[in-house]
Amino acid sequence: MAALQHLKANQMPTASLDGPDEVAKEGVRQPTVWVARLQVNAFRSYRQAGMETNGRPVILTGPNGAGKTNLLEALSFLTPGRGLRGARLSEVDRRVGGDGAEGGETSQPWAVAAEVVVAGERRSLGTGRDPASPRDKRAVKLDGAFASSQQALGEVLSVVWLTPQMDRLFQEGPSERRRFLDRLVFGSDPAHAGRIAKYEQALRERSRLLRWEKGTPDPAWLTVLEETLAEQGVAIAAARCALAERLASACALAGGAFPRASLAVAGDVEAWLTDMPALAVEDRLQEHLRASRSGDAEQGGAAVGPHRSDLRVGHLQRAMPAELCSTGEQKALLIAIVLANSRLIASERGAAPLLLLDEVAAHLDEERRRALYDELLALEGQSWLTGTDPSLFDGIGGNAEFFSVREGRIAPDS
Repeated sequence: MAALQHLKANQMPTASLDGPDEVAKEGVRQPTVWVARLQVNAFRSYRQAGMETNGRPVILTGPNGAGKTNLLEALSFLTPGRGLRGARLSEVDRRVGGDGAEGGETSQPWAVAAEVVVAGERRSLGTGRDPASPRDKRAVKLDGAFASSQQALGEVLSVVWLTPQMDRLFQEGPSERRRFLDRLVFGSDPAHAGRIAKYEQALRERSRLLRWEKGTPDPAWLTVLEETLAEQGVAIAAARCALAERLASACALAGGAFPRASLAVAGDVEAWLTDMPALAVEDRLQEHLRASRSGDAEQGGAAVGPHRSDLRVGHLQRAMPAELCSTGEQKALLIAIVLANSRLIASERGAAPLLLLDEVAAHLDEERRRALYDELLALEGQSWLTGTDPSLFDGIGGNAEFFSVREGRIAPDS
């Protein structure tokens, strides 16, 4: 793919990659995972832009609409999935008109390239939309060679994020909470992305067959699809439950300014897994799918399965469900979960995730902002934060790198 081939290492600015030891302050943990170089091409508002970091937390400041979140989104594409906005790949392309003006009808396929340091090893990652593919598909490169799937990215790097759109996570429907939980599972279990893709494809194909208007659907093919749904669905539910249990334990042990959160997954398949072995649950789910064919044909989808599960979160100190907490408490719960998940990934994988926090400081009081910065400096992975006002980040001071973002241009602050 031309866009991805365009982002070669020799096009990146020359930089010293001696590591963050030269600049980190005394008492600040040295990151084991960080982005040394990032370059984007035809990515949303950016025609082409690049930046280098030395391992410290990165602070991106600038007015609304300057492109700060776009850079976090570019980083989020260094893992499997559709990025922190959940966008279709073609939506990420930079739009240009016939005279070069923004907002035109034509688009250029986007690409992202990065050099990352993971536990002392430097790796080259690249991804972008493949314009030659008839479907909305992206290509992936690792260390200069094309990879067969996005899962290869997740085996090298994990990325965790928090955006303003997630502030209503506990008020929205369960689909958003499932996606949030699945992103957390990806960090510890990269294969989870493949299971989700297989399950969703089988679910779509089964629904299409059940709506078949040219005769009776092939029962043998329906059985094959339902076997796939049962196998992948139980694996998905088990992975979600296991992560929620481990993460709940990590949250319960956390202290400081952020609340302790409880987490649990609610759903039929998850309930069955508490009472019987996984293979028996597969059989039970397959039986339910077979018995509900006529109803599913009328209603669409499937009445039972992990695509209908929900993540339940609570505030432990107040013994209150998250959806009944105040807006500020809900924000603090989300931050607590994301921080605990980052520590959990570092412990289980031996490599911390990148942590992307979009406009996270704006609605925190000074005490919690300073507590957040202390937490970030103690993590083993690099953090990236955005904000319109540099003064919001006074509490992290010289322990971070500041970059100014203006009209698609990135410049280090002096």
